[in-house]
Amino acid sequence: MKCIIIFDQLNDILYTKYDRKFTRHMRKLGIDQGLISEDKDEEELSYNVLIQIFSPVVASQRIMGCQFGNSYSSFQCEDGTNMVLDEFMGYLFIHIGVEEVSWLKRMLGICITIVKHLCGPDVSILKTNKSRAALLSRILDTWIQLQDSDQAVLVEAVEQLMVNTDLSAATLKALQEATEKLKSHTDFSRVHAMILVENKFLSLFSSRGTQDLTASDIMFLSLLCEAFHLLPSADSMNLVESSESEDAGAAGGESSSEEFYSPQASPRNSPAPQRRGPSQSVEQVQGDGLNSQLVLLTGTNAAFTPHVVHISSLEDGVFFLLMFETSSAAISAGLYEAFNALTIIQNIQLQRDMDGLKHAFEYLDAGVKKIFDGHKKTKNSRNEVESCIKKLQSQWESMRKKYIEYIKTGELNCIVRVESVTTSFTDHLKDLLRYTCWDTTMTNHGRDSVLAVTSFVKYKLADFSNFLKVKALRNFTMGSYLEEFPGLVHFMYIDRSNHRITAPSLDFSSEETITLTKKKIWSMIDFSRKHLQEGHLAIMWKDTTFNYAYFLWFEDSAGAPMKPKDFPRHMLSGLPMPGILCGDFYQKLIEICFPKLSPSKVRCYELYCIHLGLATASCVLEHSRRLAATIWDVTGMPNNPIDLL
Repeated sequence: MKCIIIFDQLNDILYTKYDRKFTRHMRKLGIDQGLISEDKDEEELSYNVLIQIFSPVVASQRIMGCQFGNSYSSFQCEDGTNMVLDEFMGYLFIHIGVEEVSWLKRMLGICITIVKHLCGPDVSILKTNKSRAALLSRILDTWIQLQDSDQAVLVEAVEQLMVNTDLSAATLKALQEATEKLKSHTDFSRVHAMILVENKFLSLFSSRGTQDLTASDIMFLSLLCEAFHLLPSADSMNLVESSESEDAGAAGGESSSEEFYSPQASPRNSPAPQRRGPSQSVEQVQGDGLNSQLVLLTGTNAAFTPHVVHISSLEDGVFFLLMFETSSAAISAGLYEAFNALTIIQNIQLQRDMDGLKHAFEYLDAGVKKIFDGHKKTKNSRNEVESCIKKLQSQWESMRKKYIEYIKTGELNCIVRVESVTTSFTDHLKDLLRYTCWDTTMTNHGRDSVLAVTSFVKYKLADFSNFLKVKALRNFTMGSYLEEFPGLVHFMYIDRSNHRITAPSLDFSSEETITLTKKKIWSMIDFSRKHLQEGHLAIMWKDTTFNYAYFLWFEDSAGAPMKPKDFPRHMLSGLPMPGILCGDFYQKLIEICFPKLSPSKVRCYELYCIHLGLATASCVLEHSRRLAATIWDVTGMPNNPIDLL
């Protein structure tokens, strides 16, 4: 039984994704509570029924969070079903399933991350924009599939496609020339151009002044490409549409069958996914060579920046991405801060925390100021934007005076007057977000130039596109390691400074390799993560077949080892889960281990090793040291492909 539900601040449902077991279970509860007629045999669930069934949980969560600042993170039902809860911008996310709480938390965190990219701070978009809700479902399904078949996705790292220096330089040069052509024919000055091959990173070129794409951004964009172009077979995917009509405000969320949704279901055992051709993409635009276009946000939290993204399939599995920072980038940071501050204020007001309210108001004031300052720097604003800004300025002047009066006097009637205009103010913020960050007219801007550049890059890569596809299937193998590291079965080396993974390709073509190798590797990663969250940075263990080892260590920029003076185990509970999609665990770990140093001066690395059971502990340690010391020499990959130019 599996389900994800998103509730808004009024406890209405914005989005659902569930399987048939959940439908049957909710139907039984609905009949028992008199909410559903027993003679109706429907696979679809009414939002009204779900709201009534979940209202005690939602109400309790709101009270615990708003009045006591101690909301639930998870709990277990009598039948063993687990329920995980999290919040973003005042919206409540719930994930229900029989899997372990840690897995449910990770997937819910992935869901929130995707929502941040697709919706920004206004999650209510999912209720009115069915295509965004459907895209959220599709990306979630893609993540479920890839994290069960792709080791890089599982450990949340970017895998570099390893090609020779000449090919890397030729690809990067093609992207650079494409970027320069676009800048000369359009008014987009901040452009990213990127090539992904079968979920692997090949090359990226960014023009001057662009906001850096993080490893998390690249992983999301890779998931987005796969979501658009991987079409599961009918046997693997069976969608259950929401019963609510569009007029009733339903999100139209999709729901997958038990087989496709389950994290244990290996896509390798199912019929092979069918790739979409260039004329079959989900958001295809008139079949003229651009497979998909959309507006989304990249970055982290308040640094989210709106981009127009064009995705083109140059060949089956070879994706060319063009990303343009839009002119609303100056406003987006202020909008994010304003929405976040309003959410904090709503919680603090109920707790009567005057000091907290003062700080939250200052945060809101700074965010609103950024919006107005950003608008002044924006040229040729739409009439809707100008109108929205004027309304916000008028309302904010009144709200600001009332907040200052309330903070000085503490009189409740002041806050009542503030609350009377807060809803309208928030609505205008949502309008401004829609007119600036989600301006869909930008997707057609410079369209002819984008098409021309896409054709140019396809021509430049035509001679080696087939090679790239074959190379992506077997990036590199264990063959070169067998003599040098006898007994070594598999390893994964991850530079957590840039989240790049180096690992031999895995072949799951036979049932034997799935049973023997894949399950062992996936289990090793899960085991290591649990101990890492407890503060264990080096562990070794064994079973009847293999020896396992996991190491996490720190170095300075010169490669000298670093150790924290006092390892802060008591602070680990406040970190995100190991990975980068739900927050950069490793960046936070560096910050708490070396609080007096700039995080940029500390490098973090991970190494997973599997040896045959006969290997001794001293052999495993010796191999691990040599692997970490020689990994660059073996792979031949420089840290930054930009050095090739």
